[in-house]
Amino acid sequence: MNDDRIIELEIKIAYQEDLLQELNKIVGQQQQQIDRLEATCKLLNERIKSLSTEGGSGENIEEVPPHY
Repeated sequence: MNDDRIIELEIKIAYQEDLLQELNKIVGQQQQQIDRLEATCKLLNERIKSLSTEGGSGENIEEVPPHY
């Protein structure tokens, strides 16, 4: 009876180790995706800032059309 219990515990540990490795792999992939998204956001923020400084040369972007 005691041997069966030990074998059962060893099987559970083996499954938990496999699950832990799989979760670790997924977390690594998610971190890579987060890094890519952060880089994209940074690039977009820089573009927005550059467009706002270029557009500030006296032209009003939301100017009312002449027919109003």
